[in-house]
Order: sequence, then structure tokens, then C-alpha cells
Amino acid sequence: MLRLLRDPYLIPSEKQTLLSDIAAEAESLRMPCYLVGGCVRDLLLGRPIKDLDVIVEGDAVAFAARLVEVYGGRQTSHFKFRTAFWHVPDSDHVVDIITARSETYEKPGALPTVKPSTIEDDLRRRDFTVNAIALRVDGKGLGEILDPLGGRADLERGVIRILHPNSFIDDPTRIFRAIRYEVRYGFDIEPETLNSMNREALKVLESLSGERLRNELDLILDENESAKMLMRLAGLGILESIHPKMPEFTQDYADYLEMDAHLDVAADRRVMGFILWFIDLSEEEIFLLVNRLDFSNELSLAVWAGAQLKRSLPHLTGAKPSEWAYALEKLPLLSIYAVYLVTRENALLSYISIWRHVRARTTGEDLKKLGLAPGPRLGEVLNRLRAAWLDGEVTTEFEERDLLAKLV
Repeated sequence: MLRLLRDPYLIPSEKQTLLSDIAAEAESLRMPCYLVGGCVRDLLLGRPIKDLDVIVEGDAVAFAARLVEVYGGRQTSHFKFRTAFWHVPDSDHVVDIITARSETYEKPGALPTVKPSTIEDDLRRRDFTVNAIALRVDGKGLGEILDPLGGRADLERGVIRILHPNSFIDDPTRIFRAIRYEVRYGFDIEPETLNSMNREALKVLESLSGERLRNELDLILDENESAKMLMRLAGLGILESIHPKMPEFTQDYADYLEMDAHLDVAADRRVMGFILWFIDLSEEEIFLLVNRLDFSNELSLAVWAGAQLKRSLPHLTGAKPSEWAYALEKLPLLSIYAVYLVTRENALLSYISIWRHVRARTTGEDLKKLGLAPGPRLGEVLNRLRAAWLDGEVTTEFEERDLLAKLV
């Protein structure tokens, strides 16, 4: 399978150079070295790879240190799991380097205890057969494919299959990955694998931390077909296992996950996804879910603001631009934009595009020179002048000065 390693469409030239450097050091240290997991899966499917997941039969942390010594850059090590990241010098590339290992789970849902082992053992500890394939990249074995669990056959059949019956009990986050692969690749989850998403596995899932669950939902929201994935999770009862108040994702909102690049609003697919997902919930339901999923304060505010704004729109109907601006100016822009997409209330788009940029020509320093002391009154005058511009009461600086004379 040397053609896969040398195909510039599948592996761009800069990544091929990285692989050559890694392979050369692996051979010199006599550490058998492989590509493994998702990158091999995508290579066999004819898809360009995004990341290099490298596994060595040896000490990955020491191997990463050798790469830094020879080629530069820096490393980030995770000694508990015997893995390291090599941050390649003068580039944005980060290579994940893993020690071939076996894993045991102290209890269902716990993070694994690892110990060094062989590449074959490492493949057997993985989640699905399609991810349990390795491609040798060094020495005389260059291009050799290791597939002890039938992953290539499952790739050809389009099947997602776990490696053992307790896979989802050991690590129920694999359920989310199974759904991602099923929808992303148009595969089918094999019947026994689907049956393993049973009550026992979902009970373990209920005990997972909010952070681990949110991370899995983040990864789904990153996907092009995230709405379909979330519907699949709902249909299997998995969302309900996260929290009884978890709603289905409204399919009518699916297209809104793609941001309009022409708008001056910072795009964030994950934040937009959660805003749209929870936008029709009550305040009480939102508080329950943001706590369960351990949202940051920023994300909690964005989700809460979207739902609150959507509910309050009837009270703003017919309001002046200045009233809209006053109501919206402390809310996250992405929340406002999400409510616009759902409701098509044009005032929201006007605020994003025009009204939020409107300011009085007079400044606070100007008012101080006129003898107005710092304090609430100064802010009131500036707000009154801004409102006059927004509502068309003044349209020139001369008209603003005339209004200012009346105010002070």
C-alpha cells in the first residue's frame, strides 16, 4: 500500500515530508512505527487525511523528544497515557504520537489504565473494527497493513462494528462516535453493535461528567451532517439519557449552522448549534441543561440570550430603532443572529448590520468641556443623542448640536 503513502491527494507533500522524518527516526531507534486509526480508515476510503496519528512500539514520549532534538519544535507529553504531541517547527502541524499499549478499565465509564504493549494489542483495545487498522511507515515493513480484526472488510461493506460486547459499557462515548461515522460515511451500525447500546450502557453514559458529554456533542456539531446525527441520537434514546429535558434538534434549523461569511459576526458552529438547539426551551430547562453539560459562562449566556430574545420579540414589535438597540446591545451577537435566522425579524438584522454601529458625534470629552460632570447625566445625554440618530430625529452634525444645546 505504498501508493497510499505517496498519493499527494491523500497525504499533502508537507505531511509526506513529516512522515519521512518520523519514519527515519523510528528506524534509527528500532521502534516499529505505524499510522493508525482514523487516518488509515480515511486513506483506505480515498479521503485526504487531516491529522497524522502515529503509533510506535516503544516509548512515545521519548520518541517525541528525539524528534524535537533532531528537527526542532516542541512537545506536549501526557505521561499517564504514554502519548505526546509533536508541535512541528515553523508550522501549524501537530503530530499525535502514541505508545502501542493495552488498556483496562477499573470501572465502566472510567478513563483507562494503560501499559505498553504490541501493535496487535493496541489495535484490539480500539473502538471499532474500521479504526483498528495500522499502516507501517518505516523500515522493511514500509506499506504493510495490519488488519487483525477485519476492519478493511467492514469498510468495504460500510459497517460500524465494535470489537467486543462490553465496548459501550467500558466507554459509552463510543456511542457518539458510532453515530458520527454512520452518518458521515453513510455506513450502517451492525445489528449486534446497535443492540449493545442497551440500558446497561446508557446507565453508564448517565454517570459521565458534563464535560465529557459536551465534548462529544461539540464534535457532532462540527460535522456537516450534525443535525442528522443529533436526530439519530434522539431516536435511540441517547439524548434522554444525558438529561430527561434534552430536546430533539429541530431539523428546520439545520441549514442555519452555516454562517453567512459577509456578516460581521464571529462564526462559531458549536455555539450556534447549542443556541439553535435550546432556543425554544424555557429558562428553567436551559439552566438544567447548561449545568448538566458544564457549559462555560460565555456559552451559557449565549444560549440563554437566544431563548430569552426569541420569547421577548412580541414585546418589541413596532419599537423604534433606538429601543431595539437598547434591548439588544448587551446580548451576544451570535445569539441575536440565531434569533434572526429562526424568526426573520428584520430589525435584528438591521441592528447587526447598521444600528449597533451608530454613535453620536459628540463624545464624553466634549460634554466635559461643556461643563457636564462625569456621572449618570453624562451617559444619559450621550444615549439621547445616539437615539436621535437611530430614530432619524437628527441627520446632521448641525442638528445634533442644536439638540445638544437643548439638553445641556
